[in-house]
Amino acid sequence: MKLLSALEKPFYASVNPLVERLIRAGVRTGLVLVSALAYGLGHVRTGGLLLLLSGVADTLDGQVARGGAMVTKFGAFYDSTLDRVGDGATFIGIGAFLLTAPDVAYRVPAAIACMVAILSSLLVSYARARAEGLGLECKVGIAQRAERILGLGLFSLLVGAGPRAVVLEILVALLAAASVITVIQRFVYVFRTADSGDEAVRPREVERPALDTLAKGPTSG
Repeated sequence: MKLLSALEKPFYASVNPLVERLIRAGVRTGLVLVSALAYGLGHVRTGGLLLLLSGVADTLDGQVARGGAMVTKFGAFYDSTLDRVGDGATFIGIGAFLLTAPDVAYRVPAAIACMVAILSSLLVSYARARAEGLGLECKVGIAQRAERILGLGLFSLLVGAGPRAVVLEILVALLAAASVITVIQRFVYVFRTADSGDEAVRPREVERPALDTLAKGPTSG
């Protein structure tokens, strides 16, 4: 995942002008859903491009909001919820393609991998939000949302589904495995730090709603 992290800033910088126009046009939210639809219809390269653009748009939109002091609790909650919808929709679209496309190499295992990817990606984000709701900063893990978007989108754009969709199947399996590992890493981190030293949770922090701690943009999760 270090390679993906190194590629993240150059890629985002290269597409910023286009994404800024998309944000001004008000289409940020729909990009990831259209991406999922493209995946489902078998347009894997288009789906990858739209997924990447949605991630960049989310990042820029969050930076604009934070820079202008326009972040609200409901706004954070709303954007984080849409991010989870986008995560699930992406893998649902891929799963639909793998189940319906002709000549898919490992149809059933690939569909199961999509299911695991959906669950584990949601758990990655939930683990962070829940930990932050308890007063812990929980950004550990090898596959946060930015890495998942960049990895899936970039390889989809460059390679497509591959022969008999094998490349896409391998990519989904790797992302699912990386997300599961990230969930475990965050669980272990919270287990080790929740009640120790400076990270100990104060009672009033436990009761405080976690809406204002939900992460914004593709770096969330």
